[in-house]
Amino acid sequence: MIRKNDDAPRQGRARAAGELIGQAGGVAFRRFGFIQASVVSRWPEIVGERYAKVSSPESIRFPAGKKSSGVLSIVVQGAHAPLMQHLAPVIVERVNRFFGYHAVAKLSFRQGAPLVRKEERKRPQLRPVSKAVGEGLREIADPELRACLEALAGRIEASDGPPEIVASKPNPIPIPISGVIK
Repeated sequence: MIRKNDDAPRQGRARAAGELIGQAGGVAFRRFGFIQASVVSRWPEIVGERYAKVSSPESIRFPAGKKSSGVLSIVVQGAHAPLMQHLAPVIVERVNRFFGYHAVAKLSFRQGAPLVRKEERKRPQLRPVSKAVGEGLREIADPELRACLEALAGRIEASDGPPEIVASKPNPIPIPISGVIK
């Protein structure tokens, strides 16, 4: 049995998990009605942050033998369902713009708990590397290694230092005195 990817050369580099999720989750997403996994992961970009907090896409069902004019099922948090129903034409337009063709014709709403999205951490802005550090990095011959070290130095300089660990209450180890722990 020959697979399609056997002819592809190996890349030999570390890849981000986000690059692999489309491949690994692709079968599961298609099984539950999603052609592209990016609809789920990029839902806040499609409908906006405000509506993404109270809704999430569930599945897309197409008519037999077609890949257009489907029904997008959306899980909406309780009282937000009527508002989302009023916004249905706008959501359909944005989803179709995301796909690039007339993929969705109508929406189906189900009240429930949408997917909980973690808040993304705001990364610190990179600051220019100090002159002393920059001089030391210029001596490195390998340009890729130099670029990585410059990026690392910029992130270190942009940070506020090591994270602080705040202990809520000191908890000393009890010392047994004459058989009684105090």
